[in-house]
Amino acid sequence: MLAHRSAQMSRRLERIFWIVAGAAAILYGLSVLEMWLYQAFLTWEFTEMLRPPAHALLVRPAAIPVGAQPLGRLEIPAIELSAMVMEGADGSTLRHAIGHVPGTSLPGGQGNVVLSAHRDTLFRHIGQLHESDVISVTTLKGKFEYVVESAKVVDPQDVIHLRDIGRPTLTLVTCYPFYYVGPAPKRFVVHAALVPAPAL
Repeated sequence: MLAHRSAQMSRRLERIFWIVAGAAAILYGLSVLEMWLYQAFLTWEFTEMLRPPAHALLVRPAAIPVGAQPLGRLEIPAIELSAMVMEGADGSTLRHAIGHVPGTSLPGGQGNVVLSAHRDTLFRHIGQLHESDVISVTTLKGKFEYVVESAKVVDPQDVIHLRDIGRPTLTLVTCYPFYYVGPAPKRFVVHAALVPAPAL
């Protein structure tokens, strides 16, 4: 009798586990779908922003986006990533796009451009980047190319990678380990240097 009850309890717990796992998978799938739909909208909006004005009196949008406008497009051919960048690194922004950390340089600027994204969506594969891989950022001011110099794992409180080091750089930041369940204890950081524009 006791063995029968134990078997029933085990079956019930197994059903509950599969229900919870299924619900979690559905929620994750919906969040990823929402992100890609929002990415499609941002891509359309950015393409419209890049179009030349239809009339000379029309003013092109500012290079620094306002509100939810896209800042630009990040492309990393080595990991087949092409995604839109928005201003901000809050939860809402990172749910939909790559976030530009406020207070850091803008792409093409003289300082350090810091971009962040979730490890389980847009930045899932940045751990596969190698030295000399190319990263490009297209904004309203043009296309800027960076070359990967290094990648490392750091503690969350180690913010030295956000600093301006006296030359144009790009830093990609995400949580680490990539497949960790729950709040990840580390950060994965990729540093890249701006490729100088060819002299005219």
